[in-house]
Amino acid sequence: MNITSDNTNITKIAARLEERLLAQRNHRGTWDGCLSGSALSTAVAVFALWLYDREAYQTYIQKGLQWLAANSNADGGWGDTVKSSSNMSTTLLCWAALAMVEDDPTCQKTIHGAEKWLLKRLPSLAPEKISKSILDHYQDDQTFSVPILAMCALAGRLGPDGWDKVPQLPYQLAVLPDRCFKWMNLRVVSYAIPALIAIGLVKHNNSRQSPLMVGVNRWVQKKVLEVLAGKQPSNGGFLEASPLTGFVLMSLVGAGQRQHDVCIRAAVFLEGAMRPDGSWPIDTNLTTWVTTLSVNALNAGTLKRMGKKQRGRLITALLDQQFKQVHPFTRSKPGGWAWTHLPGGVPDGDDTSGALLALKKLAPDDPVVQEAASHGLKWLLSIQNRDGGIPTFCRGWGKLPFDCSCPDITAHALRAFIAWRESMEPSLQKRLNKAIEGMLRYLAKSQQDNGAWLPLWFGNEQDDHHHNPVYGTAMVLLGLKEAQCKGYDQVTEWITQGVAFLEAVQNPDGGWGGNKEVPSGIEETALALRALAGNGKSNVVDKGTAWLVEKVNLQPDQPFPAAPIGLYFASLWYYEEMYPLVFACAALNDMNEALNN
Repeated sequence: MNITSDNTNITKIAARLEERLLAQRNHRGTWDGCLSGSALSTAVAVFALWLYDREAYQTYIQKGLQWLAANSNADGGWGDTVKSSSNMSTTLLCWAALAMVEDDPTCQKTIHGAEKWLLKRLPSLAPEKISKSILDHYQDDQTFSVPILAMCALAGRLGPDGWDKVPQLPYQLAVLPDRCFKWMNLRVVSYAIPALIAIGLVKHNNSRQSPLMVGVNRWVQKKVLEVLAGKQPSNGGFLEASPLTGFVLMSLVGAGQRQHDVCIRAAVFLEGAMRPDGSWPIDTNLTTWVTTLSVNALNAGTLKRMGKKQRGRLITALLDQQFKQVHPFTRSKPGGWAWTHLPGGVPDGDDTSGALLALKKLAPDDPVVQEAASHGLKWLLSIQNRDGGIPTFCRGWGKLPFDCSCPDITAHALRAFIAWRESMEPSLQKRLNKAIEGMLRYLAKSQQDNGAWLPLWFGNEQDDHHHNPVYGTAMVLLGLKEAQCKGYDQVTEWITQGVAFLEAVQNPDGGWGGNKEVPSGIEETALALRALAGNGKSNVVDKGTAWLVEKVNLQPDQPFPAAPIGLYFASLWYYEEMYPLVFACAALNDMNEALNN
């Protein structure tokens, strides 16, 4: 099939994908998507509920344990998703959770399988060996290592002196203003302050204290608990994340704070977050993210045919989700968007850029939308780092991965800046121009020697280093192509190198995986084709398009096979069932546009 000469088939399949995508809208006219069930989330949630009130939550605990037993891998361990290979962190947490049913004969097979897997990777299950393995794996970043060890200690898996194996987190620092944290060289990232407080408390309360410090610590604990309560959203779920909420709940119970309001709300959140099958996802949903991805995947004609009322519902939904006040969790200024419409969402760079691009596509001339866009652009400007890049949540927090600039988020913001710049007042245009120059300098500096860029929130488990340079490179190329069209000629060489990388790592079957010789997937193939549309060699594009068309040309009742390419906090894998459909729809529409121009 010569795609470049006959795109009739592409048009037909793209139209079918759009119909399928539109059919997945919810009653609000937006998209919820569906995140994969998580063994790690399930283990943390059931253990936290068991520690908090095992009688009241007996049904939830039992269903969660049954799900864990049914979804362990053949080797006895657990991965982050049911499609993922077993890993140390998740298997260790599941093993810790199973301590609550250690004496149940029906659970012995699952427990023995987990221990067999662990003993193939650890010298022994001695507490010091477990602690050393986890701390060595995560090294300077204690964001996830300390919660893992804290849960093991609470479960009794680290022995009678287990708390000696858990590092002390400096929870006392939480009483300081957030603006001070960047000077503290904290070994946890910005989103982990609730865990810093709760796990720091339980460790401290299970350690020896000098009589002189008892009164001081009592005062500090009261203050940090006030800080923690102030950061907890109304529904009880910190960042809508069951693992983070579960770690906080179990730690506060272990610190003697069972009756605290934070615990009550956290338990209610975990109760509501359990899926009918007994699992918990890594986060409640990515509603805003998948909604903006879906809007941006549809072609202009389809959006127009949706009608004014349906478009209006989408616009209203997005405008309602923009933060209008300083956010209590990050102290972030108004103007940004989070990944979800739920109370635990926190404004971030990627979702703000996605919302801005979706609103530009839906209603570029609407004065209300333009005002919202102005606030969104100013919010992105406020978090731009000195290196010119855009981080996830906050400007200048620290040096750990989720607090630093990253290429894919920067390129996404670049597209949003270019899309809205000419509609803004002159003073904001001037700020955007300066910011764009900084972004381009950052993207030039962050390009790898092989022409690729590495993303932050996406990876590929089958890559040797779990990287996904195909995703990162594709996302950056989309931004650079927009810049090139606006006269930023310096990006031409970077585009050429990025395109060459994508062409070099195409698989013999025509598709792309996360990197060279990684099995092809719908998500990466679709993104690579979007980046190559109008730029790549025709034979490369033809072969890739033929592969994608074959994989997505399914009957309406056939599900798309989603791959665990998403990376949540602390590098936890997930898959989102909507990704292959949305990415493929966007790719085929981009191909159509490139071929018709």
